Amino acid sequence: MKLSSLLEQIEYTCCQGTTDIQVEDVVFDSRKVVEGSLFVCIRGAVSDGHRFVPDVVERGASVLIVEEEVSVPDHVTVIRVEDTRYALACISAAYFDHPAQKLKTIGITGTKGKTTTTYMVKSILENAGYKVGLIGTIEAIIGDRVIPAANTTPESYVIQKYFSMMVEAGCDCVVMEVSSQGLMLHRTAGFTFDYGIFTNIEPDHIGPNEHTSFEHYLQCKAMLLRQCRVGIVNADDEHLEQIIKDATCRLETFGFGGNADLRAVNAHMVARPGYLGISYDVKGLLEFPVEIDIPGKFSIYNSLTAIAICRHFQVSEENIKKALKSAKVKGRVEMVKVSDDFTLMIDYAHNAMSLESLLDTLREYHPHRLVCVFGCGGNRSRMRRYEMGEVSGRLADLTIITSDNPRNEDPQAIMDDIVTGIQKTDGKHIEIADRKEAIAYAIHHGEPGDIIVLAGKGHEDYQEINGKKYPMDERVLIADILAGN
Repeated sequence: MKLSSLLEQIEYTCCQGTTDIQVEDVVFDSRKVVEGSLFVCIRGAVSDGHRFVPDVVERGASVLIVEEEVSVPDHVTVIRVEDTRYALACISAAYFDHPAQKLKTIGITGTKGKTTTTYMVKSILENAGYKVGLIGTIEAIIGDRVIPAANTTPESYVIQKYFSMMVEAGCDCVVMEVSSQGLMLHRTAGFTFDYGIFTNIEPDHIGPNEHTSFEHYLQCKAMLLRQCRVGIVNADDEHLEQIIKDATCRLETFGFGGNADLRAVNAHMVARPGYLGISYDVKGLLEFPVEIDIPGKFSIYNSLTAIAICRHFQVSEENIKKALKSAKVKGRVEMVKVSDDFTLMIDYAHNAMSLESLLDTLREYHPHRLVCVFGCGGNRSRMRRYEMGEVSGRLADLTIITSDNPRNEDPQAIMDDIVTGIQKTDGKHIEIADRKEAIAYAIHHGEPGDIIVLAGKGHEDYQEINGKKYPMDERVLIADILAGN
């Protein structure tokens, strides 16, 4: 592809060479450079692509996209831009022939609810006959192909490649999770979402290598509403005014409040042996009853968000109701049958806000006991441990503190931090470092009417210790425990 065509969307200075040359590939990983490649020098948290310029030139790169002056042989074209990450997004979109223009694109951001809502949307649209691609925290789904995810929002080149593969696979639309990091690092630049959804926001991802403050976190999230045609926003969020103040899209709202365009009313908990769910009525832009097999108020928000999106695809009421009834997401309030006497579920709640929301919700079902099994990840903010400990101590009848992904930290030190938080409450707790043993204890000591929550791991099927990932799927652990292994 001609270099000049790849640069059409960006402002640049040609410092050396010519734009009238062919580019064989677009690369941002120096190890993947081949003869005739365009290499984009990305500044990352760990390394800076500018350092690899001599190496990529030796490998045959014919074009460099840079932010700073570099010294290279005359036959190499050097293009200087203000932000190489933004440039990569625009160049990638052009390289794959702007595939987003051939799809209906749905981007969902927010502190919680992204993953579940994404799968709900996919379920509803597919039930109505659409072919839907998905990009999210757990995986990317392209036709029959499933690709495990490394990031919630992949690098821009990968996004555009996935979009192109979706077009080739005959997809009509794509629904994707959009993280604050993804927005901040311009991974979703280079195209405009047809629909941008903002589910909610609370303090999270604030710390080293993440966001410097809640204000910065919100600003990054809100960027989505300047990158979409229609914005769909939670009218109940206390930060609504800040979220929408710089929006450039047409706005719609959902929520419980009377001013929302799409509202949930008459919510009722549904509880049967081994089953927790919720029902409500949709009012406003659409009107019909809904029942979902996932408990809690947050499930209403997730499903209402999905309805607000799918309304634009002229999906029938019956299709929506049927799809929501069967929608399941791995590791998101995922029920696992272990007993006729008590309920056990797996959930990804891995911060104080999501854990509090989950436990508050389950409290509304009036369990005999609410038992919470969780740990915290290493090499992350210690504040998260204190906060999660305090939340569980306050809301659970019994907290079983265990290990999550200790990474390079001592598991006991992480558990000690959680205990520090719990000790601010009157909550009962025990410590069992081995996660399988902790789960076994919860199951073997389950009492009639209990709700047991395994929090933190969710969809993850590994445990990360000292930089190495070991296989560990809680569903497998549960099966082993029930089998007596």
